[in-house]
Amino acid sequence: MFGQTEAFSGFSVNDIDAARRFYGDTLGIKVTEENGMLHLHIAGGHPVLVYPKDDHQPATFTILNFPVGDVDAAVAELAARGIALEGEVQREWGPPIAWFKDPAGNWLSVIQQG
Repeated sequence: MFGQTEAFSGFSVNDIDAARRFYGDTLGIKVTEENGMLHLHIAGGHPVLVYPKDDHQPATFTILNFPVGDVDAAVAELAARGIALEGEVQREWGPPIAWFKDPAGNWLSVIQQG
C-alpha cells in the first residue's frame, strides 16, 4: 500500500522563526515556508517538514543525520558557525559521529561516511 508513496519526515519546534534562521542561515539549507510550516530542502529530493508546536518537547533521539566525508572538518565548520557540540566526537563504535542541537533542543548529527 505505501511502497510507492513518496513519504517524508517531519519534526516540531517551539519557534519557527528561530528554526528558519538556524536551518537556513546557519546551516545553509534551502528553506521554504508554507502555511506557517517550514520545508527543509535537503539532498535526495524529499523535503523535511518543520512545524510549530506550542507544547514542543525536544526529541530525545537524533532527528537528522548529515553524512559528511570528514567529521572533523564538519565539526570545525559547525564551530565556525557558532554551533557547539553536545559532547565529543564518538569514535568507539560505528563511523565517527558528532551531535549538536537546533534552537528547539532537537538532536542533529554529522556522521562520517565514505
